[in-house]
Amino acid sequence: MIAITVKWDVKPEYADKFMDLVDEFTRACRAEPGCLWFEWSRSVDDPNQYILLEAYKDGAAGKVHVKSDHFKKAMATQGQYAATRPSVISLETDQDGWAPLAEINMPGQ
Repeated sequence: MIAITVKWDVKPEYADKFMDLVDEFTRACRAEPGCLWFEWSRSVDDPNQYILLEAYKDGAAGKVHVKSDHFKKAMATQGQYAATRPSVISLETDQDGWAPLAEINMPGQ
């Protein structure tokens, strides 16, 4: 699996409508056969910051994603919403999805 985290610092004038602005792209990515998840979160500390968590089943699915028309369109247009260049972490792991957090104490379980 390839797990990707992207941090977006959005211009203040776009922050409240950012989810609407990336909705078409989000739906297209989620529809890709190799997409495991594509989830946005808004920072509780900075209302202009969004985090994108996405994962693809393998490197081939990741390549399909970055070669897709919707990805190319997003990369050509979504920079106008960013206050700074988005930052990314991309990792490949042998997992095939979310794993349980072993360290947490779960009373009764």
